Amino acid sequence: MMTIDTAMILAAGLGTRMRPITETLPKPLVEVAGKPLIAYGLEALTRAGVRRAVVNVHYLAPLLIDWLSKQAGMTIEISDETAQLLDSGGGIVKALPLLGPEPFLVLNADTFWLEEPGSGTDNLTRMRDRFDPESMDILLMTARLDQATGHTGAGDFILSGDGRLARFKGEGDPVIYAGVIVLHPRIFQAITEPKFSLNRCFDTAESQGRLFGMPMRGHWLTVGTPEAIGEAEAARAGYLGEPVQ
Repeated sequence: MMTIDTAMILAAGLGTRMRPITETLPKPLVEVAGKPLIAYGLEALTRAGVRRAVVNVHYLAPLLIDWLSKQAGMTIEISDETAQLLDSGGGIVKALPLLGPEPFLVLNADTFWLEEPGSGTDNLTRMRDRFDPESMDILLMTARLDQATGHTGAGDFILSGDGRLARFKGEGDPVIYAGVIVLHPRIFQAITEPKFSLNRCFDTAESQGRLFGMPMRGHWLTVGTPEAIGEAEAARAGYLGEPVQ
């Protein structure tokens, strides 16, 4: 079993679809059920025993840095992208000196999930246990369409019987990439430009048979617009059997 104790949280996006809320607040600090979106990710990392997180910042960075500085229980380091947004892949490469040469977790700051009650093992621990650096470069957490709130679109990948992922092309039963990755940083070795999307790495790993998926347990939520906040709060309350705040 691998020990993965470092994570990167991708938090540098502009959150343009979340306006007007994000005119004064970075999207990771937008609250759902009284809690900033990024707090759900930090709590998930803490549950899984991850002790160190690197967070990239760009838009309204001082507000996010200030909030992060007040969070106890985990070492949080900042990767500053205020000079230039580097997209999802470039942002991780910029942070590699802080992340190190071993496999690490990557989380989106604006998606979160509810663990399945009584499942015994949280999803990030299951991701860590599933990752095999001998056969995998990238492991994605996946969700079925009926496990998701706020997702628009057909789905992203097809999950084969052996756990490998292939891009969904309209045939078969698609799954959603649910905003969590375990990756080995060797996937970046051939890339020289500073700004690029992680989708490029997904395609490379897929072409080499080294892109895998792990079906999550529980319910996944993505919050892209102001209207989606209420939808997420209602879905959360319904799943957990609680009254809507």
